[in-house]
Amino acid sequence: MSSATSPRSCPNVMLFAAGFGTRMKALTQTCPKPMIPVAGQPLIDHTLQLAQAIQPQRIVANLHYLPQVLEAHLTPKAVLLSHETPQVLDTGGGLRQALPLLGTDPVFTANTDVIWKGDNPFQVALNAWDPARMDALLVCIPISRCRGRMGSGDFTCDSEGRISRGGDLVYGGVQILKTEGLHRIEEEVFSLNLLWNDIASRDHLFAVEYPGHWCDVGHPEGITIAEDLIANDVV
Repeated sequence: MSSATSPRSCPNVMLFAAGFGTRMKALTQTCPKPMIPVAGQPLIDHTLQLAQAIQPQRIVANLHYLPQVLEAHLTPKAVLLSHETPQVLDTGGGLRQALPLLGTDPVFTANTDVIWKGDNPFQVALNAWDPARMDALLVCIPISRCRGRMGSGDFTCDSEGRISRGGDLVYGGVQILKTEGLHRIEEEVFSLNLLWNDIASRDHLFAVEYPGHWCDVGHPEGITIAEDLIANDVV
């Protein structure tokens, strides 16, 4: 696929912004995690700018914790909002609720508590996306190129790009996903891991390796690590 992607061919984007940010401790008592400053701008803006660069027709964000703060920030940026009340729905439930805004075609989903250093991960996914073989394509990073990561990796990749649980690949939080399977899940609150398990059982769960570096900013120490990654060259 060409790197020049038209708005018509680019999947719409779902930004996950509804969580409580409990790992951030006191920092999120009065500020939702996506609005915590990192390198001079709200954390969510780092991911939003990457999403805007591929020119999707729609970008949607889900809101729950301190929604008024995010609503005031995102509405002027033409981001559509999916309010989760009275309870937060987790990634799977949140995505399913937002489908009327996103449409029925495959969509991007993106975590908003990470920093990417290098190529645009949305474009990396677009370049590798093959809907004839794939129901989900996850952008993953070898753990050796991850910063601020606590714990081990998530997946192992075979020679054709299919992934299975366990290994040294870390899911970076950006993926292209077919959403039909969400309607077969009975739970109201559920993680996208349930959908991944179903997709993997049919050998349609794939990964593309991100060529740059990545940082988890889900905990307070990650802010300094991310700002150092942004400011300095890495190899």
